[in-house]
Amino acid sequence: MYELETSRVISCAHRLVGYQGECCNLHGHNYRITVVLRAEELDRIGIAFDFKKLKAATDLALDGYDHACLNDLEDYRDVNPTSENMARVLYRKLAGSINDGNVRVYAVKVAESDSSCATYFEP
Repeated sequence: MYELETSRVISCAHRLVGYQGECCNLHGHNYRITVVLRAEELDRIGIAFDFKKLKAATDLALDGYDHACLNDLEDYRDVNPTSENMARVLYRKLAGSINDGNVRVYAVKVAESDSSCATYFEP
């Protein structure tokens, strides 16, 4: 089994509706989004999944996020843009475009600071 990983950093604002505390106010984070793929086999030249394609798919999933207020995005119309919800939304977007018989998105991690992150994966 092989694991591949790429990360992107984006700056976004959000507010947590219904939260009792300062995070109910509009504030921002420099999020580090990490995408982890797993593959069982390598292709004929020894690649599990092209990093260039992984980066492009990640950038496409994040299109419109950087320097946006996440609460205003369609992805978060019905849910709070928490790190947990971001990880799930991005995981499902990426799984839909990457998963095949050999390669699959294993996990997406969303870190809102150097010491706090949420990871989403499905069995």
